[in-house]
Amino acid sequence: MAALKYAGLEDTDSEEELPPGWEERTTKDGWVYYANHLEEKTQWEHPKSGKRKRVAGDLPYGWEQETDENGQVYFVDHINKRTTYLDPRLAFTVEDNPVKPTTRQKYDGNSTAMEILQGRDLSGKVVIITGANSGIGFETAKSLALHGACVILACRSVARGNDAVQRILGEWHKAKVEAMTLDLASLQSVQHFAEAFKSKNLPLHILICNAAVFGAPWSLTEDGLESTFQVNHLGHFYLVQLLEDVLRQSSPARVVVVSSESHRFTEIKDSSGKLDFSLLSPSKKEYWAMLAYNRSKLCNILFSNELNRRLSPHGVTSNSVHPGNMIYSSIHRNWWVYTLLFTLARPFTKSMMDVHIQITDETPNWLWKHLPKC
Repeated sequence: MAALKYAGLEDTDSEEELPPGWEERTTKDGWVYYANHLEEKTQWEHPKSGKRKRVAGDLPYGWEQETDENGQVYFVDHINKRTTYLDPRLAFTVEDNPVKPTTRQKYDGNSTAMEILQGRDLSGKVVIITGANSGIGFETAKSLALHGACVILACRSVARGNDAVQRILGEWHKAKVEAMTLDLASLQSVQHFAEAFKSKNLPLHILICNAAVFGAPWSLTEDGLESTFQVNHLGHFYLVQLLEDVLRQSSPARVVVVSSESHRFTEIKDSSGKLDFSLLSPSKKEYWAMLAYNRSKLCNILFSNELNRRLSPHGVTSNSVHPGNMIYSSIHRNWWVYTLLFTLARPFTKSMMDVHIQITDETPNWLWKHLPKC
């Protein structure tokens, strides 16, 4: 009882009545959170009941949801000409208290990106995603943008990048999205992209190295390297090096490298156990598309692990992720055999909406500095 008294929880009779100093708020996607103005913190659970809630239904007639310059949601009553930070639907909430998972995984193979980010406000976060005009990259970009992040779609084709931007804006006209040119098959293009981004004087909280080619015929880039190796690994390696200073200045920040389970089915060492550089960028005679892809994905994981070892003491973490087997995206477009294989596997694998990359595991406390005082 002493602890309850200290927290001010013994003064109210109703389980739903908030203790002194607490306030109820909502995120832009309708999840309820609670602000403690005495301790300057926020939390998802009701301070008395421990329940999670979300608002139900549409806004009343004449009301519109807006976002202020700090990324905080507020509401405009156009009929009575007034604004408020209190959601008029708070009187009509529903409980959302799912049973805590008993397995090690919080999410399963059917979890969508929107479910992973449910209830999170990423306002003020800046994200770069390579290859974001289609597939996994586009779904990730859309999900982050719809939760308030400023997302830069780094794409080889400006036209396709701008089309992806318009599709995201079609879902939320206030989304902060922009397409920038990045061709990973050109180290000069990578350098120009990094310079153009730095000229914006923006922080960088999340860098997602997603772009990749699969099943491509042998070819050399303008830098004289085998294309699969450069696009899937070396281009991203160079990009991270060029943006490392921005990531460190923006800490806490993170790098996410999209790899693949197929990294297990290859080797990059010679018979003596040393790294064989000829395997990384093979000649046309020694080239096999599947092996080249597998090797590039193994390089992704080795790079991510070493990057995390070097930068995590500076507030920048790095993780490699396997998005799922045989995801039906445009990655298989280079050869009809792969397209047929992916088509046959499609009914038994994840859809693009089911693919998720868990970008942030923060509690909502960082919202506090953007929260307008009562």
